[in-house]
Amino acid sequence: MDFEVWRFAQPAFLLAVVLLGPLVYAGLRGRSQGRVRFSDVGLVRAVQGGRHASFRAIPLVLRGAAVFLLIIALARPQGGNTQRETTSAGVDILLAADTSGSMRAVDLFIGEKRAPRLDVAKKVIREFVGGRETDRIGLVVFGDEAIVQCPTTVDYGVLLSTLDAVKIGMVGSSTAIGTALGTAIDSLKDLPGDSKIIVLLTDGKNETGLLDPKQAARAAATYGIKVYTIGIGTKGKAPVPVQGLLGGIQYRYVPVDIDEVTLKAIADATGGRYYRADSTETLQKIFAIIDELERVEVKVKEFTDYDELYLAALAPALLLLLLDLVLRATWLRTLP
Repeated sequence: MDFEVWRFAQPAFLLAVVLLGPLVYAGLRGRSQGRVRFSDVGLVRAVQGGRHASFRAIPLVLRGAAVFLLIIALARPQGGNTQRETTSAGVDILLAADTSGSMRAVDLFIGEKRAPRLDVAKKVIREFVGGRETDRIGLVVFGDEAIVQCPTTVDYGVLLSTLDAVKIGMVGSSTAIGTALGTAIDSLKDLPGDSKIIVLLTDGKNETGLLDPKQAARAAATYGIKVYTIGIGTKGKAPVPVQGLLGGIQYRYVPVDIDEVTLKAIADATGGRYYRADSTETLQKIFAIIDELERVEVKVKEFTDYDELYLAALAPALLLLLLDLVLRATWLRTLP
């Protein structure tokens, strides 16, 4: 069995080990200096079988080892595994990511290479998730419609797997911000936690859907859900890859059309904030700010369950004492 922690429950007994060495040494020295005079050594040889004198030290060594193990057993060695119990819930977070056609614009970078906005968003979301520990995090993707790509969970492996599967245009090419908020609210409103937030990331404006974004924001405020909104994309015009007439990829520059007024109104109505991310580094900083703002104190109880291990020393000690008795009664038998 593997143990994380080792200790002696009665460590004071270990002091006896200090005395054991001199006692064994004195015993060996006394044997080497002892002399008995005989007029005829034939009888002694017959009894001892001609054993070498050094073999006669074996019983003392066995007893010394046995006493050492008995001391260890008396000190009660223990091995334990530490367990941690979280006693407070984290934050319930719903990430709402725009997957409309405009998210294919390549005005941001991953490293030194241009990348679609959605790829940059997925990279930063992955980093954000990696920095959380006890929070339930879910994912909503939206275009013409909105779907729950992953319900709120603490299994971040599952969450990141569903994030990897997110593609541009998977739920339509337009943008339904109100519908996305409504779907996210519906996923969060009945959860038992006290801290609930939505992080909505888009590069456009509300173009479709039956639910007005500001109306959805009021609903979020009613349920105590805070909404952080992020407008992603550079200012001015952004290059969008399109299929060329003669094959290959060409770039068409289109205006960046983010409805910042509505996004700010959504955030203000719910006690959140609006941010504009015009670069990958800015987006990373925004998520870092949200990460710091939305933290709760996590109380962790730590306890160690110990197993008694003294038998591991006591059993061989008894075996050594038994071996000592057998040897002194047979192979190493001495004269009375």
